[in-house]
Amino acid sequence: MTDRPYVHDCHRDHGPYAGVADLLVRIAAERPRLAARHAVELHAIAPRLDPVARPAAEEEPIRFHPARRTAALAYGATEFVATWAERLRRPVTVRFDHVDHADETTRELLDTLTRRLAPSPLRLDLRGDGPDRPPTEPDPAALRGALGDSLARGFYHHAARTARRGRALVRPDDDLRHWWAFTTGLATALAALDRAAEALDLYDEARAATDHPKITMSAAYATAMLYARHLPPADQDPARARHWLDRALRLAAGLDDPRQRVLSTVFYEQGLALLDSRAGEPARALRLVDDGLARLHAVLAPGERRQDLARLRHNRAQVHLALGDPGRALADLDTVIADDPDNCEYYVDRAALYRAAGRTRAAIRDYGTAIRLGPHLPEAYYNRAVLQQERGRPGRAADDLDRVLAIDPGHVDARIALVNLHLARGAQDAAETAARAGLALAPQEPALLCTLGLVRSERGGLAEADDLLTRALAGDTTLVEAWTNRAAVRFERGEVAAAVADLDRAVALSTAPVPRFNRGTALLRLGRWDEAARDFTAALAQPDLDRALRRELRAGLARCRRAGTGRPTDG
Repeated sequence: MTDRPYVHDCHRDHGPYAGVADLLVRIAAERPRLAARHAVELHAIAPRLDPVARPAAEEEPIRFHPARRTAALAYGATEFVATWAERLRRPVTVRFDHVDHADETTRELLDTLTRRLAPSPLRLDLRGDGPDRPPTEPDPAALRGALGDSLARGFYHHAARTARRGRALVRPDDDLRHWWAFTTGLATALAALDRAAEALDLYDEARAATDHPKITMSAAYATAMLYARHLPPADQDPARARHWLDRALRLAAGLDDPRQRVLSTVFYEQGLALLDSRAGEPARALRLVDDGLARLHAVLAPGERRQDLARLRHNRAQVHLALGDPGRALADLDTVIADDPDNCEYYVDRAALYRAAGRTRAAIRDYGTAIRLGPHLPEAYYNRAVLQQERGRPGRAADDLDRVLAIDPGHVDARIALVNLHLARGAQDAAETAARAGLALAPQEPALLCTLGLVRSERGGLAEADDLLTRALAGDTTLVEAWTNRAAVRFERGEVAAAVADLDRAVALSTAPVPRFNRGTALLRLGRWDEAARDFTAALAQPDLDRALRRELRAGLARCRRAGTGRPTDG
């Protein structure tokens, strides 16, 4: 590229990632090796970079990407551009027109680029204007293809717009096939965007518009899944979900094609297995999954629909876990990954099993694969950071936590972990900066208030620490760390009785030894020897005590015994 401005049209009529995809393609042509390291995100954003890409099928895929995946794609693409820009020998300007009419994916990527590239020899010239595009007459078949593509790729805002355009063109009494495709596509997009109540209305509309058996069957199953999965937790309704699943299964039993009858029945029964497992009936769920796998094997040819079979085995792995059998769960996941090796979700689940079994290296390896395939899954980065910290690799852990926050700035657990990591290495300035950055995004988040309170107390700001911890407890009265830390602050300020009151709350909430040790120490200061001795004794009875804490507890108990015999104590 030269220093002359390149112009890209970002208008949403061009589709997801309009304009920015062109920039990525240009860079990929210049730096193919760099592009190969970012292949997953680049192929997702600009499929023309993928030599084996195929158009998305018109039928709905068996699984959908989460809506938050676009943030991970934006992160990966931004790192690709930033690495390329670091080697520019002269300033380069890239102009983007129609930014105010861009798709959400385009705006998200441009926002991420803007934050990451300042300062940089690459300058982004974002404009809301540009030459007008002549309107085109939409074609229902073309719109349906675009809808299927957007759904399959996880670009739900564009899918919803496309579906609405399609519904405006056709009516159920004139073109039922296209109308239903647009209606169910819109409902799918809305559910992915946390607007499940609107999706329910669409399925009600479909049932009022037609009694076509296949449409009413699909609408019944989709309605069941909205009640089981997609509505807010307070609005989910297992009984209604079962009602609609039963209706879908009755309609599936009436299908003329025996093979399709089996396929539909088996997959609808997986919804029942989900509800059974949640209702505390994992054995009944296991029978449904096992029976479904047997019936699928009976109607499928060898090697056919491997991803569908993998999905059922994945369901069975979750049921085995619920039954307390991680060995069988791991065996199922091994088979699942062999049959569907490109699904990041499976590696995350297997990594969790490896982690629980103490197989840290295998867990880290699977999290790495999930990050590559995801790509850039924040939770995989976060879990890998925890493992790296446990292995004594704080630098690697911090790198992973920084990546989590670059993708998802609102990831509270990552914010807290990063603050604690800085505290552990004595970097108090960095710890305070990280804590305040989190509170700038979530000012009332109790865990962040608690963590910043700990930082301020360690830096001598006791009054501010007390205020922060009090605010944390106002938001969450069950936060043991906040009661414990505020007690430590009040003890240091000489408010020993107030510290004991806080520790009473902490001990009531937790059997952990530290609150009891702290309360025993405060009771010693008040001369309440017998009560202090009971706390030290109870804390010593806890398993797997840290050696240093065990030593301090024994010393405290010895002081109580000396005080009880009338001999002087050391303070």
